[in-house]
Amino acid sequence: GGQQQRVALARALVNEPKVLLLAEPLGALDLKLRQTMQLELKDIQSEVGISFVYVTHDQEEALTMSDRIAVMNEGKMVQVGRSEDIYESPVNLFVAGFVGDMVFLQGEIAEAGAVRLGGGEVVQARTASAPGTSVTLAVRPEMLHLYGDRSEAPSGRNAVPGRVVRKVFYGEALYYEIDIGASGAFDVRVENVPSARRWEIGDDVIVDFHLEAGMAFAE
Repeated sequence: GGQQQRVALARALVNEPKVLLLAEPLGALDLKLRQTMQLELKDIQSEVGISFVYVTHDQEEALTMSDRIAVMNEGKMVQVGRSEDIYESPVNLFVAGFVGDMVFLQGEIAEAGAVRLGGGEVVQARTASAPGTSVTLAVRPEMLHLYGDRSEAPSGRNAVPGRVVRKVFYGEALYYEIDIGASGAFDVRVENVPSARRWEIGDDVIVDFHLEAGMAFAE
């Protein structure tokens, strides 16, 4: 598996180009082989010292492979930066939704650095928008944690009440769909480890996340 890609790469490198363009080179491979080839390509690039321009629609592949990522929308580059910067600090709602999974909630700016959700809860978030502005609050799902009530949740963090409306078992993790009322519903991933609490449909929960985890984008 992957021999055709290896041969094509060797033929391209023998000419010692200054820059090598790879357009969806691993798209035809299955997942495990693609992951193996990603690491091989990174090792080869480091060894030969040639800049690779790697075109892909697979966001996870882009994060894995790249030293710098350029996100394009309608033929224009909307953000260029390190993988960590693109993922953790997207410049707009498009980049936030395009790269990785994201939970989106509707609200408005209550005051500087604070968003009022549809149910009236106020949470802290990173934003430059003025009070009264309608915004979309974006939070990475791995930043969300579930607790039975506010007394269990750590102090000094955002806490939003909700209810479990669906539970899906994926083996290594469980996904709980949490309904928080007027702001909608979203999935929370909980790793399947012995210490993890199991929730059932109908359970009332508190969705907890760090004060800096939320990003609010003007609509």
